[in-house]
Amino acid sequence: MHSKAFWRDLLSSFIVLLVGASSVIAEQFDPLHHSGPASPYFVAPPLAGVSSTVPDGCVVDQAAWLLRHGSRYPEPGSFTGWENLFAKFQNATYTARGPLSFIPFWTLPIDDEPHQPLFLSSTGAGEAFALGVKLRKRYGFTKGGENITIWTAGQQRVIDTATYFTRGYLSAGNYLTTPSLNRGTLIILPDSTTNTTFADSLTPSSSCPAYGIFSGNGSSTSDSFRSTFRQGIADRLNRFLDGLVLDTTDIGVMQDLCGFGFEVSGDHRFCDVFIENEWLDYEYAHDLNYYYGSGPGNPLSATVGFPWLKAVTDLFIVGPGNTVKNGTLVPPPLIMGFTHDNNIPPLISALGLWNSSQTSPLPITHRPPLPAREFRSSHLVSFLGNVAIERMSCVIGGPSSEQPMDQGVFHQANVLGGTVVNANATGTREEVFVRVLANEAVIPIPRCRSGPGSSCPLDEFVGYVNGERKGVAGGFVERCGLEGVVDVEVGDEVRFLTVEGDREEMLVGLN
Repeated sequence: MHSKAFWRDLLSSFIVLLVGASSVIAEQFDPLHHSGPASPYFVAPPLAGVSSTVPDGCVVDQAAWLLRHGSRYPEPGSFTGWENLFAKFQNATYTARGPLSFIPFWTLPIDDEPHQPLFLSSTGAGEAFALGVKLRKRYGFTKGGENITIWTAGQQRVIDTATYFTRGYLSAGNYLTTPSLNRGTLIILPDSTTNTTFADSLTPSSSCPAYGIFSGNGSSTSDSFRSTFRQGIADRLNRFLDGLVLDTTDIGVMQDLCGFGFEVSGDHRFCDVFIENEWLDYEYAHDLNYYYGSGPGNPLSATVGFPWLKAVTDLFIVGPGNTVKNGTLVPPPLIMGFTHDNNIPPLISALGLWNSSQTSPLPITHRPPLPAREFRSSHLVSFLGNVAIERMSCVIGGPSSEQPMDQGVFHQANVLGGTVVNANATGTREEVFVRVLANEAVIPIPRCRSGPGSSCPLDEFVGYVNGERKGVAGGFVERCGLEGVVDVEVGDEVRFLTVEGDREEMLVGLN
């Protein structure tokens, strides 16, 4: 018979084994979380160490989200690369081993070419629907039967994303026979070009000629970095092939097919071909593309992102259920704007985020370690990637530290709610704070994180936006080189959130 000490030590060893196993599972590397703009949507990890849960004592009373469309089929040009790879695999006689043994059997995940490339996939529809369900629960803004207005850019995959989000948001109860209730209205904004909508758009970068001068730096820096690692990958993989040779172009297409292949058809095999460091290099090339093309590395990025930030800030000042001076439209407490990937990083630039790390600007000759850099394309421009700004009303103060808070709650008959019973409680006050999230992970604002959950007091946030950030961004018309093309009063502002216009509208229901 074993002693008590034996069983105690055995139990301790078992617990250590379980903890170790759970840590391995938790830390398992997932290429789909490192595929940049080819990543299906996922909630980013809390890199700042702050939970995205609404802090105790706080209620979000207003929120504004700017989002990329959901997962889609490849663009036609990318699909040509897929076809070329498929032809290469099928037109050669060779032997494939190890991680490449599947390629003789691999087929293109596109089976209706006239109707699929460039458009939303079923995964993208599911992502958008699920987010609609999630945000209705997170905020509780919309009572049964109430309607909602959503803003979207004009391309079909963006409209479809907004439509599926709206259906997820409204998927509560049965209103099929009540057409005036539980409906969504999509306000479809035309994609901006010079001499059209200027800043008053969900695609303002297209209206800023000066921005375009620098946006090409994204592809040039990322291509330069790709040249440092793709040949090494090809050399490693070619050891698994006899009679077929992969080149650097093939490597790029195959890595793209991890994210795209999985979200289009569920095929994970290309994800398993590459090792962790190769995925981190692949991701960093995308980081460079967005950092220098549309993010903080483009000197016009903040200029392009600021008008939307300013419009949301003005609405946060007046609070939910109100509009700005001279406004003719009261937006819902949940402001949703659906757009394209290149229009998300400018908002990060306008907010002054992810540009204060040890490696800013991002180096183009080598990949710095993850903890040393903040800008991560996979956490920002994945499919359905987003930046959210939340306005929180919080009760500050309350029970003193000398007495525990949990001494009961007093309820008055016929009055909803109650008050904490605590004789030594100090006075309470309600204050308003602002938080920023990217892919649902909190990003504290530099030098303004004193509030609950590392939030920023509203008055400080307003001062930050109207002071430092406005100074960095400058005026849209002036900095974009549009003087003489459009008046500043017209070209500098986002008005579609607060002014009724002649935009195209589409009614979304569940029937």
